Amino acid sequence: MNVFEMIAVVTVVGTIGSVLRARYGVVRDRHGNEMPLRDDAAQAENERLREELRAMKERLAVLERLATDNNDSGARLDREIEKLRDRT
Repeated sequence: MNVFEMIAVVTVVGTIGSVLRARYGVVRDRHGNEMPLRDDAAQAENERLREELRAMKERLAVLERLATDNNDSGARLDREIEKLRDRT
């Protein structure tokens, strides 16, 4: 094996290693330490916050409908507000 073949082999091995690290979500910081790209705790927190935001949007839609509804029956309004309280 001559020098050029050795350089080609080292380059291929390095490239394959970089592709595998990127595929499995591992990056290196400027000091060479490996850090995972995926943070399961942050991902779970994001999902929880998305669910909470969706619930708040639903409640806001109900409140907007109640505020703009032309039927001003007090009993109906009370029932709708109680339904919202029961959801939480």
